[in-house]
Amino acid sequence: MKRKSAISLIIVVLLVAALGTLAVCGLQIGALKIKPLASGISQGLDLRGGVYAVYQAQDEGQEDFSSLLAGTMAVLSNRLVSQGYTEATVSQQGLDRIRVEIPDVDDPNEILTIIGQPALLQFKDPNGEVIMEGDSISTATAAMYEGKYVVEFSLNSEGTTAFAEATTEFVNQTISIELDGNVISAPTVNTPITTGQGYIEGNMTLEEAQNLAMLIQSGALPLTIEQLEMRTISATLGEDALSTSVLAAIIGVALVMLYMVILYRLPGCMSVLALCIYILIDLFLLAVIPGVQLTLPGIAGIILSIGMAVDANVIIFERIKEEIISGKTVRSSVEAGFKRAFSAILDSNVTTIIAGVVLMIFGTGTIKGFAVTLTIGVIVSMFTAIFVTRYLLRLAVGLDLSSRRLYGVKGGQEA
Repeated sequence: MKRKSAISLIIVVLLVAALGTLAVCGLQIGALKIKPLASGISQGLDLRGGVYAVYQAQDEGQEDFSSLLAGTMAVLSNRLVSQGYTEATVSQQGLDRIRVEIPDVDDPNEILTIIGQPALLQFKDPNGEVIMEGDSISTATAAMYEGKYVVEFSLNSEGTTAFAEATTEFVNQTISIELDGNVISAPTVNTPITTGQGYIEGNMTLEEAQNLAMLIQSGALPLTIEQLEMRTISATLGEDALSTSVLAAIIGVALVMLYMVILYRLPGCMSVLALCIYILIDLFLLAVIPGVQLTLPGIAGIILSIGMAVDANVIIFERIKEEIISGKTVRSSVEAGFKRAFSAILDSNVTTIIAGVVLMIFGTGTIKGFAVTLTIGVIVSMFTAIFVTRYLLRLAVGLDLSSRRLYGVKGGQEA
């Protein structure tokens, strides 16, 4: 048992050291190249530099304002991507605002030119002639028809007449739908559409049908947007802030690790190893989860979640010390300590997660970045405290190290 625990513990230490080195330095062996983990984490504008703008969407009493807002965001995103800004992000801020972020851009006028253009939706016949434009569309929604996802649309009186003539003439031919000069759909006319209502079918998923409907709808009824804020952020400022924040985080984590080892001895050493595993998992999730951007407040969220991970270990270790002092063996004290600490850890972390989720839903800008990293970190900290730390402590107990001093309890008796 003792030998098995020692071997398992050595393997864990070596794996953590190897993965930590790989995460920090990367690896290249011939054609195989693994980039450092940090390079895969998307950075926000406050770290990377660029331009961001906030727009107010004017609610003029339109029906289904939220859908129109989503459609307007889709149009802006499509327009930016088509102009080569593939890393630009367009997100909703509050109930009626749109936040646009474009990294690595120095001239705000470039963005104003792109965003300021009106959306132009056109239906064209096979000869390239315009049949009608977006102002002829009344509604466009995703729907289910004969087991397939389609986009249903309705036209006003002028659009009904023009579309009826075109679909009668071009049966079994393609009518293309273009938004800002880009083809977003090219359906084939199966039968004449004379009632002003029809649908676009194809091998679409629900999400694809919803996106197409939003693009068509937003092209038909674009919301008026008013610029509230435009700011350029220096990349140099971001680099300085990032390096300073990372240095502060390293110093803080090192001091916390030292404190845990001094105060709790052997369990403290296990908590240091668990904390290293926590940091690796947290960074990996930040690198692979889509849509997560690291910002300065996000770094604060990571540091705060590290503190909560340590706090969970403190609760566990104090419970273990109480059990040892009461006269129980180390093995039974470890198991009892985890059971007694579980409810307190669960309650504190769940309430923090709830607060983080609320901030993610209703927060804006940097507040949302803080909430995302905090929530991810707290979830990972729960996992490492409940499972990883327990596993490592069981390995430590398996080494037959039963001196009370090794667990931070005064007195050298065997336990």
